[in-house]
Amino acid sequence: MAEPRVVVIGAGPAGIRAAQALVAAGLRPAVVDEGLCSGGQIYRRQPANFKRPYEALYGFEAKKARAVHTTFDDLSNAIDYHPETLAWNLSGNTLHLVRNDIADTLDFDALILATGATDRLLPLRGWTLPGCYSLGASQIALKAQACAIGERVVFLGTGPLLYLISYQYAQAGVDVAAVLDTSPFSGQIGALPVMASRPSMLAKGLYYRAQLTARRIPVHTSVIPLQIEGETSVSGVRFRTGKGKEQQLVADAVGMGFHLRSETQLADLAHCEFDFDEELAQWAPVADVDGRSSVPGVYLAGDGARILGADSAEITGELAALAVLSDLERPVSGQRVQKLRQGRERMERFRRGLAMAFPWPAFLARGVEYDVLLCRCEAISAGELRSSASQCGAPELNRAKALIRVGMGRCQGRYCGHAAAEVLADMRGESLRDVGRLRGQGPVKPLSCNTRMKVSK
Repeated sequence: MAEPRVVVIGAGPAGIRAAQALVAAGLRPAVVDEGLCSGGQIYRRQPANFKRPYEALYGFEAKKARAVHTTFDDLSNAIDYHPETLAWNLSGNTLHLVRNDIADTLDFDALILATGATDRLLPLRGWTLPGCYSLGASQIALKAQACAIGERVVFLGTGPLLYLISYQYAQAGVDVAAVLDTSPFSGQIGALPVMASRPSMLAKGLYYRAQLTARRIPVHTSVIPLQIEGETSVSGVRFRTGKGKEQQLVADAVGMGFHLRSETQLADLAHCEFDFDEELAQWAPVADVDGRSSVPGVYLAGDGARILGADSAEITGELAALAVLSDLERPVSGQRVQKLRQGRERMERFRRGLAMAFPWPAFLARGVEYDVLLCRCEAISAGELRSSASQCGAPELNRAKALIRVGMGRCQGRYCGHAAAEVLADMRGESLRDVGRLRGQGPVKPLSCNTRMKVSK
């Protein structure tokens, strides 16, 4: 009898730990990853010809990054690895892949989605100017290309990633003009007792903040961003402080992001049930504590299921793999499962603290001006979306998409979907839950016009 085929999507911390647990149980999983090398975003590897030490590249996380990389390298002969491969569609128990414009399929008995997360953004006048990057892109430039997004950079948004990347740029010698946080400082202080559930992680965050202060980098909280300025590229940022004073900063680049959003398109195509997370103000696929989704044979792990961070991704990746093994009636250590569940609960408490400290600034999305581009891919303004509700009567987000093409472009609503939902909900006087979410469609990311099917020998 053939061994069951288990496929893991993603080779970040969650996918690597899932693959490790499956291999330890005697299975040979397939690991599909868009990246050139394993590690995911948080532990992204530098190019082969770069020789920066782990400590310089990952800071406090150097030991963890090395452990994750070493684990995956040690698995190379025990897995079927598909790097630089896009999982672009899912139908039944068949995964549709493409690599180097060659399309192929991969059948599975169990599927672990460890798809990670991307930046959550909101529209702002000037955000389409050259020189404006997401926080994630800013970090990729530093890690994978050893360069900065500009010579004088403003970091704007909210969330722990805002402070981490600001610190990393300052540490690399870049002139950080300021850190502009939309969250109030009082909320961050109030969340400290909850975030104390992970004292080491809290200490790192406080260290990053203290280092910015020590380097005399201005940190403004309760900020209302007004405009990213420039004619042909970024030349500065205009904002209002928490005290109501308008200020202007000179900069040639901006890194912006408002915490993270889960990559859920494949879970959607698998027909997983979704629910609305009130604390994070975003939809997430439903899963039990071990990662079982509402669809038999489909499991969820890491930030693609719930934004809990890299440490939790390692835990939930292993939990998902153990759930697969249990459902395949393979022996699983109950003691190990319980220990992992306890670790996940600590992460969950910390996540609640982060949600308190760095809330999604819904008021900024709902107040975006009419002529500001909201959907960059399809060039849809906030005013056009409002008209879809007031004049066309769009009752929910997918109807607005059908009417005016919002969220129908290359990014499939990844970068406009959250703000679009806020604008539509505001116009209709309804909750975010009521206006729904943009449903995933295949291909989840663009395919080349040169894509062709693999020819079987």
